[in-house]
Amino acid sequence: MLPDILVASAWVIPVLLAVTLHEAAHGFVAWKLGDDTALRLGRVTFNPLKHIDPFGTVLLPGMLILSGAPILFGYAKPVPVNGFKLRNPRFGMVLVAAAGPGINLGLALASALLLGLLVDVEVEESVVLPLRWLGANIYNSIQINSILAVFNLLPILPLDGGRILAGLLPKSLGISFARTERVGLLILLGLLFFLPLLGTALGVPLNILGPLVGLPAAWLADLLVGLTGLK
Repeated sequence: MLPDILVASAWVIPVLLAVTLHEAAHGFVAWKLGDDTALRLGRVTFNPLKHIDPFGTVLLPGMLILSGAPILFGYAKPVPVNGFKLRNPRFGMVLVAAAGPGINLGLALASALLLGLLVDVEVEESVVLPLRWLGANIYNSIQINSILAVFNLLPILPLDGGRILAGLLPKSLGISFARTERVGLLILLGLLFFLPLLGTALGVPLNILGPLVGLPAAWLADLLVGLTGLK
């Protein structure tokens, strides 16, 4: 077993990589589709310092870990995208939005493959603890990237799933749906914090994100870990 401090620290790198590469992927795809806004601002980079949001990348995940929350969540500074610069603004935005969850799925899969390789490594006793810490990082990477991929695909603006839906709907419906972004953040805050707190106070299960995000993400993570032969 790992000491508690190592258990907690094993979330730092996976969360940091998951949320920063998510945003970098948006900027990269936008650049390739004609919008260089993120590139000019230095956001098409794997340097996490360019993407870190003090609250969303550091404080929020930390509070959720320390509170034992059922879902770990975090975010980085959103990458600016000018849809009018894209060669095909409507469907270009769909691809830009899909890039974020796509990179999280890719990271989760890559982490599962790495974990499969790690379990077959024979090491000396002196490196068992560091190896376990590395394994915890990789396993946590599968978990957090699965959660971020599923969460961000929810069809709520300003999430990526909402932007994908807005681009795929008929134009008139897409425009109407885009107007819901004004209240989308309030909806998300309600789902993440207020409803669970209200449910706890009333003694009623109101954690909607559990079945909507937690169950599919757990299924995805278990599927990927199963590829390693560990389950």
